[in-house]
Amino acid sequence: MSIRHGLLALLERGPRYGSQLRTEFESRTGSTWPLNVGQVYTTLNRLERDGMVAQGGEDTAGHTLYTITDSGRAELRTWFEKPVDRTSPARDELAIKLAMAVGAPGVDIRNVIQSQRRHTVKAMQDYTRLKAQALLAVEGGGARERDDVAWLLVLEQLIFQTEAEARWLDHCESRLIRLSATAATAGTEASSGPSSSSAPTVSAAPNVPTAPRTSAS
Repeated sequence: MSIRHGLLALLERGPRYGSQLRTEFESRTGSTWPLNVGQVYTTLNRLERDGMVAQGGEDTAGHTLYTITDSGRAELRTWFEKPVDRTSPARDELAIKLAMAVGAPGVDIRNVIQSQRRHTVKAMQDYTRLKAQALLAVEGGGARERDDVAWLLVLEQLIFQTEAEARWLDHCESRLIRLSATAATAGTEASSGPSSSSAPTVSAAPNVPTAPRTSAS
């Protein structure tokens, strides 16, 4: 998440002060990525140091206002035009957890997968309910329609992410079961000594909740 560019995008609409930027950022993203005022002002200070924003006086309440500079606008245009880099993916805690759970003493990786799947399906259902509310707000129009549309797009991205995560968890469980079966077969066929093949021991998968087919359209 680029707080830096998010703040520049909000400042392009006009001068803002710190807590106002935080409120508008959270409104636009539905508080999915909450900010604190300290983060906002730290980012503003760095943007000011880099010549992308400047202090532009105060409002009637005495709040220091920040304005975007030409350099800031150029940086923002570049950000909008340049694809998000996926060659160095962000660390994913779930992927790291499953990777470390493979072969870990006393850890049943199947239970780890099932527990996460239940949580993921619940999150997907929650996002779907929020999407229905967002659609009603967008269709109803109003002063906050721009924020409602932005929140709808964020929600749909979250739905797609949780759908993909649920499918990946199903795949992980199937993969581990197949590897376990292959290792067991190799062990029974070996003429002597332990099998050189190794795979995590996973028992047959029980009935578990599966991800509902949800479309973000």
